[in-house]
Amino acid sequence: MTSPSSRTAAAPPRRSLLPAWLPVDPYILALLGTVGLAALLPASGTAATVAGGASTGAVALLFFLYGARLSTREAMDGLRHWRLHLAVLASTFLVFPVLGIAARGLVPAVLTPDLYNGLLFLCLVPSTIQSSIAFTSIARGNVPAAICAGSFSSLAGMVLTPLLAALLLGHSAGGFSADSLLKIVLQLLVPFLAGQSLRRWTGGFVARHRKVLGYVDRGSILLVVYTAFSEGMTRGVWHLVTPARLGLLLAVEAVLLAVMLALTWYGARKLGFGREDRIAIQFAGSKKSLAAGLPMASVLFGAQASLAVLPLMLFHQMQLMVCAVLARRRARDPEAAGTATGGPVPAATLPTAGTPA
Repeated sequence: MTSPSSRTAAAPPRRSLLPAWLPVDPYILALLGTVGLAALLPASGTAATVAGGASTGAVALLFFLYGARLSTREAMDGLRHWRLHLAVLASTFLVFPVLGIAARGLVPAVLTPDLYNGLLFLCLVPSTIQSSIAFTSIARGNVPAAICAGSFSSLAGMVLTPLLAALLLGHSAGGFSADSLLKIVLQLLVPFLAGQSLRRWTGGFVARHRKVLGYVDRGSILLVVYTAFSEGMTRGVWHLVTPARLGLLLAVEAVLLAVMLALTWYGARKLGFGREDRIAIQFAGSKKSLAAGLPMASVLFGAQASLAVLPLMLFHQMQLMVCAVLARRRARDPEAAGTATGGPVPAATLPTAGTPA
């Protein structure tokens, strides 16, 4: 992807503010605090309307900044690996949904119908961008391909996720309609394309002030979480969930993540991909985006969004913890000795601690 002379070691991601022995990221604590705030002081009436409008605007700004961040050169470099992108898209929008459908057999013994709907929705959400790039870089994989794979998956998901939700979830997704698809396109795709079109003027600012993207990233998700869980509290949906059910949900998601990590790694090997490409496929093809999934769930599920996004929130934290360990192990593989990475991670793409993408 890049010339050998231009390949340098990627800058390490920023460290968490918490002690190394504590596996919980500060952002996860912020998410839990937001859920607690929604439980104690849920927004209702005018406050709910204001919070909903603020979260919609914040998410639109977030995807505008995503568009401003992705350079045309990176996109063109990534397009050369079209087989890799097909593998990631197949993992995200084919293999994951098939596993989600298979999990229907766990209802009602293991999962309640509402939690299953959330698990199935999790399987339909696009891949991440920032964390896939960071972990691919740490593991000495093909970074430009990971950048494009995550971006292409997010763009495809703006259309495929609601369509798959309509097909597989039906009325459980709040009654999918052309209006819900239009809302998702206006909230996510249009700002992204606007950011791309204005990148000539805004790209430099985003590169110099990447903390701004991090604040908008985290803040927008906190707003969406607060809005969704507030609506769930005011409508009394949380009496449907017990601690035992949450424990079973975590176990099911652990199996789902393990299966996808194995399939993406060994499946890519069977398809003839080299080590660097297999790393990009594994980290881009096994993850799900909290940043894209939350606003989509708010549109598709309405009052049931709080339960629908719970599996995604739990899976998000699990995938970050597991992939952080796996990426460092991949970097120490004997096979990695003497190999170059796909190029340094652009500064604007490095995630700060707790980035939820």
